[in-house]
Amino acid sequence: MNKIFLFIPLILLVACQEPVATNEKSMTEIKATDGNISNAAIIRNPVSADQPMDTTNVAKMEFDNIRYRYGKVEEGTIVTHTYKFKNTGKAPLVISNAKSTCGCTVPEWPKEPIPVGGEGEIFVKFDTKNKDLYQTKPIFVTANTHPSETTLYLMGEVFKKK
Repeated sequence: MNKIFLFIPLILLVACQEPVATNEKSMTEIKATDGNISNAAIIRNPVSADQPMDTTNVAKMEFDNIRYRYGKVEEGTIVTHTYKFKNTGKAPLVISNAKSTCGCTVPEWPKEPIPVGGEGEIFVKFDTKNKDLYQTKPIFVTANTHPSETTLYLMGEVFKKK
């Protein structure tokens, strides 16, 4: 009976190492035959399990300014700002998400890929209702860049209504 328990791990080990046949087309073949390219086809993931990290052939976001100081505003004011950026990388830029730490700060970002050399905007709206004193609101932008997250900041002072 003990001999059976010795063979089970050996069988599992051998079974897991067999090569898997695949009939998937390469991305080059898909582009050539289909003509349409999905967002997934143009994303270059800089991290791969079996290759070194590629940090040069990826999209790069270059902002005019990552910090916006809105000064002093009265509580209840809606502060808005548009962060402008350019894709200075070597691949189309795809922003998958933009978020802040609370629901009072809401970003809007382009859903379509930004081509190499192209420009885009991230619009942010901050509701100062129930806020007081100095405020710093981070906006976390996730994209196919290295590093994958860029942080923007919305800063200023909110004073209570009299």
